[in-house]
Amino acid sequence: QVQLVESGGGLVQAGGSLTLSCVASGRSFNIYPVGWFRQAPGKEREFVSAISRSGSSTAYHDSVKGRFTVSRDNAKKTVHLQMNSLTPEDTAVYYCGITPTADWEYTSRDILEYFDWGRGTQVTVSS
Repeated sequence: QVQLVESGGGLVQAGGSLTLSCVASGRSFNIYPVGWFRQAPGKEREFVSAISRSGSSTAYHDSVKGRFTVSRDNAKKTVHLQMNSLTPEDTAVYYCGITPTADWEYTSRDILEYFDWGRGTQVTVSS
């Protein structure tokens, strides 16, 4: 089992930046692709970004493409989500999760493939 803890959220003005971190403990972290999802009040949890086991393959929701960058450091069991040019529409609780696969370059946008979610970190963007 892998335990995930998200951090780095906060309150920022529109146009600002934040960097979220997802830190893992437990089993080998580098055997899992990692996904970032977010959930705004009254809405379903939605895909934001994903990164493969190797870190070489990434995926982004169209709404964040060009503004967010995902990266990972397997030695530190950490995945980062750099968020730039934030807008109020980015306000949500952000979660990271892992998905099992033997493919080093696999990423997934499907929330049903993820498990071992962290408790989330709140991001609030003011206008």
